Parts: sequence; structure tokens; C-alpha cells
Amino acid sequence: MRSETITVRTGGSPVVRDITAEAADFVKSEGDGLLHVFVPHATAGLAIIETGAGSDEDLLAAIDELLPAQDKWRHRHGSRGHGRDHVLPAWLPPYASLPVLQGRIALGTWQSICLVDTNGDNPTRQVRFSFLQG
Repeated sequence: MRSETITVRTGGSPVVRDITAEAADFVKSEGDGLLHVFVPHATAGLAIIETGAGSDEDLLAAIDELLPAQDKWRHRHGSRGHGRDHVLPAWLPPYASLPVLQGRIALGTWQSICLVDTNGDNPTRQVRFSFLQG
């Protein structure tokens, strides 16, 4: 298995960051197999969604409705509402496995691999790509 970690700057506010290009670059010299993407953080997740047509903002709005950044959370360190950031990975898991065919990720026409980070207290994230040859 081949594995590599990249650093992704997410900034100080909730963001949906498309990392498809980085993932595609990682597997471009491979044949068939599986790409596993993992975010080793307790406050971030991954989503396979369409980007650029408003879906990224819709996802953040849905997270705000489901997990509002309020002081109601028992986990209270960090910025206001930070407890919700620790609940996020229960809905958006920190991992995804995707088929790779002839060095290309077999995503649907409008699908992108996105890092979802609602934690403004941590402006950079690590993402691990691992390739398992078929």
C-alpha cells in the first residue's frame, strides 16, 4: 500500500474544500485499486458531493441547522459552539474509499471529494491518501 499525507489550509471559518485534484494527482500513476482518504482529526469529515453550484453552501447551511454553533454543547473548550465540531464526524465520517480504474478515480459526473471543516480554531488539516492496488 502506498500512502501520503497532504496539508490543507481551511482557514478560520466553516468550509467545504474540494480536494479532488490532490486525490487525482496521488493516483494518476496507478492502475486499478482503491483510494482511501482519511482525515485524522476529531472535528472534520469528508463528503462526496457536487461543488460550485451551491451545494457546498447548502451543506454548510444544513450542518448549521442540524448542529448549530451554540453554547448548548457539553464539550465547551475552544470557540463558541465548538462542541458541534466534535459531533460532525458522526454525520460526515473522516474517511472515504473510492474505486480507481486505470489511474483515475471513478467518481460520478458531478461528484467531488470534499474536506468539510467547521472548526475555525484549527486553520490547517492533514489528509492521508492511501492506495491499495487491485
